[in-house]
Amino acid sequence: MSFKQIHSFLSFTNLLKLLVGLAIGVQVIIILFNHMSGYYVLSSYAHLFSRLLRGTLLSLIAAFLISYPDLFLIQYMNRIAPWGTHILKRIPVQLGFTVLIAALIAVLITAFANWIQAYTDDDIASVFITNILIYAVVNIIVVAIFEAWIFFIESDRAKQKADLLQQELSQIKFEVLKSQINPHFLFNSLNVLSGLIKKDTSKAEQFIDEFSQIYRYVLETIEQPVTTLSKELEFMRSYLFLQQIRYGESLTFSVNISAYLLPWILPPLSLQVLLENAIKHNIVNESKPLKIEILSENNFLVVRNNIQPKISGNSTGLGLKNLVKRYALISNLEPTFTVVNNQYTAKLPLINTENNERIDN
Repeated sequence: MSFKQIHSFLSFTNLLKLLVGLAIGVQVIIILFNHMSGYYVLSSYAHLFSRLLRGTLLSLIAAFLISYPDLFLIQYMNRIAPWGTHILKRIPVQLGFTVLIAALIAVLITAFANWIQAYTDDDIASVFITNILIYAVVNIIVVAIFEAWIFFIESDRAKQKADLLQQELSQIKFEVLKSQINPHFLFNSLNVLSGLIKKDTSKAEQFIDEFSQIYRYVLETIEQPVTTLSKELEFMRSYLFLQQIRYGESLTFSVNISAYLLPWILPPLSLQVLLENAIKHNIVNESKPLKIEILSENNFLVVRNNIQPKISGNSTGLGLKNLVKRYALISNLEPTFTVVNNQYTAKLPLINTENNERIDN
């Protein structure tokens, strides 16, 4: 966490409240201890309040002078020696710098206080030593409070982020499922099936088999974050079989995938999103056939089709947006979508789990 992020968590108002309370508390303890021990006896309540006011102001100045170096120290230690992995190294180093910061500020504040109201020659050395010890103990407490405060805020923020991600994941799953059980796709498929039953019963049986394969795959993978490329290609063949029954020779496709990529993974139903987009948004007829290429390039799955857009209908882009979000949940890699020379090209990163690339379940 950067210093800017830490400072945004510990806002000036919250920091001021903390340091004022700490300064008053420390001064009350010091003043009462000195009075009861006979080191510095108070003569009246007015004397008490003047000492408390003077001491609190000096302590508050010291607290701000200490706090910001402390925050820089915490940020630096978080970067070079995080608690989770370098606790034995961090404790002595951070403790040493905490005491050093306190000692330097104690010397400055004591010298400033001596300039305002000089101590006696006999007291000056003991005052410096006492204040260094007090400031060291107080600064250790301050650093511990800062660490606990930052940890609490980070934990709370992480929980909120996890809740948001879970909500977003649930929404994505719902949108994906809704898009797969598309009423238009069902309606068109049933219409095609109805015609086949009358004309070609063997092809109708094959149609039903491929249709069931599609929805079995949907049900099996909807709760899964990833699937293998080989399974996606099996799904793709069933999906395009149904589409080719509907469009005939007006829809053609080719597949050229390197064999070594078949075990690699990607979000399930990624291919369906791209194929559906190609068919949904382009004219597909005998005079304007749609050609889809599915190939691999540099560990990417590439889906490319010629562009011949339909006049009616605007794309919301929801399917592609959800696809990008699903990639973000499992990898730092992102899909890309481009249009070049009247060709629409989608590139989906393929993830090799053997290389320990990020996969979040």
